[in-house]
Amino acid sequence: MKKLFVILASLLLAIGISSCSSCSRPASGDVAVADSVLVDSVLVDSAFVEKAINLDKEAMFLKNANYRWFETGVVLKNWLDEENDGSIEMVVNVFQVVEVIDSTSFDTYVVKFQHIGEDVIEDSVHGFWVEDYPLNEEVIKVSFKEAFEKVQEVNLPKPHTRQVVLRKQVGPVDANPQWIFGNLREQIYVDAVTGAVSKDNPAFGGLNLGTPLGEWP
Repeated sequence: MKKLFVILASLLLAIGISSCSSCSRPASGDVAVADSVLVDSVLVDSAFVEKAINLDKEAMFLKNANYRWFETGVVLKNWLDEENDGSIEMVVNVFQVVEVIDSTSFDTYVVKFQHIGEDVIEDSVHGFWVEDYPLNEEVIKVSFKEAFEKVQEVNLPKPHTRQVVLRKQVGPVDANPQWIFGNLREQIYVDAVTGAVSKDNPAFGGLNLGTPLGEWP
C-alpha cells in the first residue's frame, strides 16, 4: 500500500521526492563546531535529535495523551558519502492523533514538527499514517549520534544521501526500529535496539521491499 504522507518534506528534492512548500526553509551558514552544529547562529549540541523528540512528545501529550509517534527524520548538513561529521540541518518528528468530536464521529490528524535551530514549525493534515508501527512503547537504546558513528565505521558503501529516518516499518518480519541512512536506491540500517548494522531491510528479511524513507505530502 502506497504511503500517504511525506516526511522530511523541505529537502527531499535532492532524492527526487516532491517537497512541501509550506514547510520549506533551508538553513544557511551552517558551521560544525566539535560535537555541535551552528544552525542559523544557534548552537545545537550532539543530543539535538533526542531533545527534539522529547520536546515534541511532550507537546503531543498536552494535545492528546493517546498520540502515536511514528517517525523521526534527520537531514544532515553534508552528503553521507562525502566528508561528514554528523552535523544536522533539520529534525522532523511525525505523530498521529485522534480527536473525538462527539459520540459517533472523530477526526484523525498526522502532525509534523520541523526543527531548524531554535525554530519549530508545526504542520498537520487530516489522514492516517501507514506502513509504520508506533514507536511509543519501543525502547530506543541507540541514539542518532551512536547510529551515525556505526555507519561511519562499517565497511559498507555509503549512500549518496543527507536523509536519515528512525522508524519501525511494517513488513513480513517483526524487526526492531531502525535508523535508516539512505535514499530510494540504497540504504544502511542500524538497529535502534541492538546496534547491528546491515545493508538489508530487516523488516523484509533482506528482500529490500517497501519504501525505506517516510513520506509527507
